[in-house]
Amino acid sequence: MPKGFVYLDELIPAAQYEIRYYSENNFVGRRIDGYKEPFAIMTHTGAAALKGVSDDLAAKGYLLKVYDAYRPQKAVNHFVRWSQDSGDLKMKQQYYPKLDKRNLFKLGFIARKSGHSRGSTVDLTLVDIKTGKTVDMGSPFDFFGDISYYNTKLISKTQQANRKILRDAMVKRGFKPYSKEWWHFTLMKEPYAKTYFNFDVE
Repeated sequence: MPKGFVYLDELIPAAQYEIRYYSENNFVGRRIDGYKEPFAIMTHTGAAALKGVSDDLAAKGYLLKVYDAYRPQKAVNHFVRWSQDSGDLKMKQQYYPKLDKRNLFKLGFIARKSGHSRGSTVDLTLVDIKTGKTVDMGSPFDFFGDISYYNTKLISKTQQANRKILRDAMVKRGFKPYSKEWWHFTLMKEPYAKTYFNFDVE
């Protein structure tokens, strides 16, 4: 692992980690290239900011659940190959029921160069400390559709309020939200703003 990167669970042990691209429960339906272990890795700068988010939210009764952080370029390349295989619709019903997978790049749900590969972007949600349950955000992580847009009208006021709790906490600590994915945030002052890394997650 290059200098300047850390394992998130070492800095934020209280968070939950469900690294989807290590598993088969993702929009491709199999483990993604470059994910050799189910770890969340981030730049130290990004991780320190996220630790602040975690501390802020703990005082309000929430834990963080991290789905993905640093993502190797080879994983992004895997997504590109998958998008071009029109016959592979294994996870369509669960993740993109109303969309043609070939349009996922054009619609902004996947990118050929991902901020995740720069090491300061994270996908995450909230867990209620009292109940231990994932907070209802109105749509699941990585669901490709309008309902995942932050400002969608397709969710309840409670679900919108839950999204706002996460977004406000992230923005307060210097993260920029992505309007099409309520779970996706990038550190505004990221240390490697023009570098796309390709080392394995292990």
